[in-house]
Amino acid sequence: MSSPVYVKPHSVHDHAPDFTGGKIGMWMFLFTEILLFGGLFIVYAVYRANYPTDFHLAASQLDTTVGALNTLVLLTSSLSVALGIEALQRGNRRLSLFMVGFTIACAFAFMVNKYFEWSHKFEVGIYPGSETLLSSSNGEILFFNLYYAMTGLHGIHVLVGILVLGGMYYFIAKTPKEHEKKYYDQRQIIKLENSGLYWHVVDVIWIFLFPLFYLIS
Repeated sequence: MSSPVYVKPHSVHDHAPDFTGGKIGMWMFLFTEILLFGGLFIVYAVYRANYPTDFHLAASQLDTTVGALNTLVLLTSSLSVALGIEALQRGNRRLSLFMVGFTIACAFAFMVNKYFEWSHKFEVGIYPGSETLLSSSNGEILFFNLYYAMTGLHGIHVLVGILVLGGMYYFIAKTPKEHEKKYYDQRQIIKLENSGLYWHVVDVIWIFLFPLFYLIS
């Protein structure tokens, strides 16, 4: 009788990570984000069609220069995160860290600009529930309610992006050189690519918000 053959049990570390599954998961998540903002865009379109004049008057009270500056900042950040991914793919961690750090700095700059913009609106009494806004027309009230809701929700996504990219910066910077193996490097690249995809979607959403609120006047 032949002796039994011992089969070594498989360990999760014996298999390559499911890179394709990770990318598909991120795209599915981003699809839900698009649905969320897509619904808000539809609401905006309906109310703008009903109150075109009021929306134009309300938009004239926004600072187009600030909106354009924030657009430029986010477009620059999209470029820098793409360069950071490319640098990591080429094995240049130092350049990748610089580009990811620059992207985070752009995100902070966006939030600082948004803070001052909102602060000015609050100082002049234009915010949901204020006496100044309640004395305005229904269309203007709807415009600013949508403005605060949609740009505020976008701002939350920017803050989440800062946390995600900040986490990636930490993990890339703390990777011990002796642990830089093929799959470990690939995991870092996939994680940074997914983080970059999220950031690109955040930027694209703003590309739609900017003309809808700032340029219709």
